[in-house]
Amino acid sequence: MTQTPKNIAIIGSGLVGSLLAIYLRKRGHKITVFDRRPDIRTIKFSGRSINLAMSNRGWKALKKVGLEDNIREIAIPMDKRAMHVNDKPLYFQKYGKEGEAIWSISRGVLNRRMIDLAEASGAVFRFNEKVWDVDLPEAKIFTGKSEKSEWKEYKFDHIFGCDGAFSRVRHKMQRRSRFDYSQDFIEVGYKELTIPPNEDGSHKLDKNSFHIWPRGKFMLIALPNIDGSFTCTLFLPFEGEVSFENITTKKEAKNFFKVHFPTVRKEIENLTEDFFDNPTSAMVTMKCFPWTYWNKVALVGDSAHAIVPFYGQGMNAGFEDIDVLDQLMDVHGDDWEAIFDAYQKSRKPNADAIAELSYRNFMEMSSKTANSKFLLQKKIEKHFAAKYPDKWIPVYSRVTFSDRPYAEALAIGDEQELIMKEVMKFPDIENKWDTEELEQLILGLLENKKAT
Repeated sequence: MTQTPKNIAIIGSGLVGSLLAIYLRKRGHKITVFDRRPDIRTIKFSGRSINLAMSNRGWKALKKVGLEDNIREIAIPMDKRAMHVNDKPLYFQKYGKEGEAIWSISRGVLNRRMIDLAEASGAVFRFNEKVWDVDLPEAKIFTGKSEKSEWKEYKFDHIFGCDGAFSRVRHKMQRRSRFDYSQDFIEVGYKELTIPPNEDGSHKLDKNSFHIWPRGKFMLIALPNIDGSFTCTLFLPFEGEVSFENITTKKEAKNFFKVHFPTVRKEIENLTEDFFDNPTSAMVTMKCFPWTYWNKVALVGDSAHAIVPFYGQGMNAGFEDIDVLDQLMDVHGDDWEAIFDAYQKSRKPNADAIAELSYRNFMEMSSKTANSKFLLQKKIEKHFAAKYPDKWIPVYSRVTFSDRPYAEALAIGDEQELIMKEVMKFPDIENKWDTEELEQLILGLLENKKAT
């Protein structure tokens, strides 16, 4: 259904804001994007990034506006995890079926390209212009140099808040009656580090793997970049025995990497430099409702549902928000109140589900991936799923290689976990994990589940 062209403001020029600008320009709307930060294309990226893992949902949203091929040029497929467990040789865990992969993309590189593409589509960007206030019923925004300076007023038909976990737009909505809001920081922070390329520009580690060094309460991950480097992220508690607060000198940092990550010892000099150059950042799960105000204002992406990054779904979930909004515009045309209402009702349960899954995946990646019982369970699930793909799709595949609702993946994943709890009690399972007997047990448990 076509829409009457409107004058629309997007607050935030990040990945979600710039993709939304492209979608809305395709529908003929006039788009102005405001960002308090300078143009990312003119500055060095800040060292606060965790490389992105683009999966099905993200690609689907890009494909819809013809950007899939353009973005694949700056991405590297990762079809497996590479596990660096101390005292064990390096081993690999395939993510999905043959040909299934998640794609590593540098956030800075992707954001620059998305802004270029949004500008090429006709969106106007206003950088270094901070929004201080929003008049929700009037869809007006007020910008200025500081809270005390003179403000400039802009009037729009609609406003989209794409300004992240600490959104100024949401902050204004929070003052409304019956607005639910919660934020929950985890006790683990992160720091960005880099493994540079070899002298010939090649990658020092397998470039088609998501590298993980699981160490219980902390871990290191590394994702490949197209220039041969790896963006690493160290996840570590803020306080405690092994923590950010206890690494204060280069000597302590060097020793930390030497003891806990011996396989990257050649890179210790470089990692130690980065450790003190780059900031330590916090991670938050942020939930709120409603996401919209009348037919005037809507929150999209992290401003509505910030999640911890351990399922690689933050950007994918934000892009899926846009895809859903676009579908609803086809259904409801110029009825923006109906669009916004259906959008928040459809997305809220799924946002809550991926928040829960992301938190659980943190527990899994940091501690369970090195646990032999857990690995055996995953092996059994994979073996069974390969034989009965219509009866068992692992929860990771439901989230990453499908566009079915996140809420469905969470519910089915919980049912599967109950079944696997029973399966893992099977006598001598280590030697009988791929037997006909065990297969029949799983089939029987699935039938019982169906019957109830």
